[in-house]
Amino acid sequence: MRVALGIGCDRDTPASTIAQAVDEALQQAGVTAEDVGAMASINLKADEAGLLQLAATRGWQFKFYPAAELAKVAVPNPSEVVRKHTGTPSVSEAAALLAAQADMSALLVAKYKLRGPDGRNATISIARIKHA
Repeated sequence: MRVALGIGCDRDTPASTIAQAVDEALQQAGVTAEDVGAMASINLKADEAGLLQLAATRGWQFKFYPAAELAKVAVPNPSEVVRKHTGTPSVSEAAALLAAQADMSALLVAKYKLRGPDGRNATISIARIKHA
């Protein structure tokens, strides 16, 4: 099974915190890093060093979506706090679903949240890739 990761995080979240959140979410989904076919986030994070470092280290393709595109995706856990800061009610869930080209039924992990030892937050969603 191939999966897509949707990732949201605080600004300047270290790659180590994001990697820990990803690994724990993958374990929760019962899949491995080798099953990851894509990782995605909001275009506001296109310059986020921790995300870019993780993608490069693991050799994962990274996709970024504009808030308006993410906002069109139906998700199980929309957040007004996320909307206030990003312009969309979902980053991780919506990004995972867009990257997977799937609907909510494909979510293996809706929202896995981790506050790292650095005090930074990362949120991971995992969706089964539709055509894989």
